[in-house]
Amino acid sequence: MRKLSTQDADFEQQLTELLAFETVNDPQLLHTVDDIIAQVRQHGDEVVLHLTQQFDQHPAQSMSELEIAQEDLAKAFASLDDEVKAALSTAAERVSEFHKRQVQETWEYTDALGNRLGQKVTPLDRVGIYVPGGLASYPSSVLMNAIPAKVAGVKDVIMVVPAPKGVLNPLVLAAAHLAQVDRVFTIGGAQAVAALAYGTQSIPQVDKITGPGNKYVAAAKRAVFGQVGIDMIAGPSEVLVYAEGEAADRADWLAIDLLSQAEHDRIAQAIFVTTSAEQLADVETAIDAALAELPKADIARDALRHRGALILVKDRAEGLALINRIAPEHLELSVDTPDDLIDDIRHAGAIFMGRHTPEAIGDYCAGPNHVLPTSGTARFSSPLGVYDFQKKSSLIYCSEAGSKPLAKTADILAQREDLDAHARSARYRYES
Repeated sequence: MRKLSTQDADFEQQLTELLAFETVNDPQLLHTVDDIIAQVRQHGDEVVLHLTQQFDQHPAQSMSELEIAQEDLAKAFASLDDEVKAALSTAAERVSEFHKRQVQETWEYTDALGNRLGQKVTPLDRVGIYVPGGLASYPSSVLMNAIPAKVAGVKDVIMVVPAPKGVLNPLVLAAAHLAQVDRVFTIGGAQAVAALAYGTQSIPQVDKITGPGNKYVAAAKRAVFGQVGIDMIAGPSEVLVYAEGEAADRADWLAIDLLSQAEHDRIAQAIFVTTSAEQLADVETAIDAALAELPKADIARDALRHRGALILVKDRAEGLALINRIAPEHLELSVDTPDDLIDDIRHAGAIFMGRHTPEAIGDYCAGPNHVLPTSGTARFSSPLGVYDFQKKSSLIYCSEAGSKPLAKTADILAQREDLDAHARSARYRYES
């Protein structure tokens, strides 16, 4: 795990190298994905079934075998032991409660001329959610994608999740039941994205696709954008832990928080930032100790070796500047008074405040969404939310009297833009 200091002469170069990551720009990857999308568009179910058999070794012989019935979702939930059932239900309730506060309503007002102006807020008709499957089975991703859509008022939520060799974690199905997902198909990869975007004989076309996936899924989402909406092009998971003061004394807590991201995959990113050289050394030692007991230590070690860093900053001001430069997906503030820092943090997907708020709680049950902007895109993007499943239409009503002064203004501006029909259209309204 590399160690950096803002006082290093080449710090900016080292930081740029640390943060460099190209998500879906490999030409061969893009060519493969484009070919899959074209095949699905042309042949529909036939290709989706064939690719699912080929890539996932799924035993299904027909598309009907790839859809999970609602009663099977209910059975999966009923089969859980009481402790797990209660935990999943608690998470679903908290996610729902948080997202209800994001619902936007239709509004309008009347201006001084008597014209009514406003905005009509409408839920999307149908959305598709992609949920990772196989070894990476995340029931929490079902809740985080489906619940905001349902809260927004989306009528049809179509879920796709790969099931290698036909095996699927029952927790994923149970989460789909709790989140009121309407249909579930056990397909994945670029073919699943293409099926959702264009529709097949069995899979309905959707208006938007959300949810994380591998590089093929990310590339496919980018390729179909415009045909459908997407949430974002997600990169590997990342965390930045900033620590100072007494809240930084628990090096074992800080170390395991970093490893909670590093264990995701070999290209995940974990960065520790502190003003204390002693705390930096303590965390490094604690990471080594924790790795000795971590089941996914090999994955975490690779992640830390390639994309992890321990960074020493001169003071809090430098730490805050570095946070905004990196714009992390997850930001942990292990400080005594985290509220003091909030106003100065401009770029972060989710901010975890104080030593008792690990990012892991946010992944599952805090309430806010865990689908977050990565790779620095928190500079201009937001967490997934209800607003991603609603769209707006402008409302404009001009009274006869109120129309005339606006028409005169429009006439003048249209003439200056050399758009004669626009000018006449407006002029007819105030000359009549």
